[in-house]
Amino acid sequence: MGRVSQAQAEENRRRVVETASHLFRERGTHVSVADLMKAAGLTHGGFYKQFASKEALIDEATAHAFAELTRRHRNGLEQHGERRDTAQRALIDTYLSPEHRDSPADGCPVAALATDMAREGGDQEARRIYTEGVGDFAQWLTTEDQDGITRLCTMFGALVLARATSGSPLSDEILSTARAALAAGS
Repeated sequence: MGRVSQAQAEENRRRVVETASHLFRERGTHVSVADLMKAAGLTHGGFYKQFASKEALIDEATAHAFAELTRRHRNGLEQHGERRDTAQRALIDTYLSPEHRDSPADGCPVAALATDMAREGGDQEARRIYTEGVGDFAQWLTTEDQDGITRLCTMFGALVLARATSGSPLSDEILSTARAALAAGS
């Protein structure tokens, strides 16, 4: 088998990072390199040609997930005519929806990666990226009347509890109650 071109190598790396970003949000960072590479449609042996370690991939995948979140915020602003309050309301409704609850792979890295990041050492790059991402998200949620950290904690807590109770009526009640509480504070 011949060497892959530089362009193909870059595409393979992009695919691995994107796949890892989704798998880590869905199943946690403990996903094996073999499973990850299989999901990306690549061989296990190619991993170490692209990444120094699994930790390096976790760093990149975490950054990718938060970059995706930032793009969604920007797109939301554009869709709502740069009206931040309307974009925030739409984000909260989407965040606290059954669809988001049921799709962690495509969802918010704050909720999906929290447990894994809590286990990371404080000096790990992924944890630094995560912490910065949480701070940025809270800042984006801040209004003149509401603290962004409070809003994010409410959203995060409700989503995690709704996922943990999925399949029961309580799960939907958690989502709707949190949406109503955040709307009342607007």
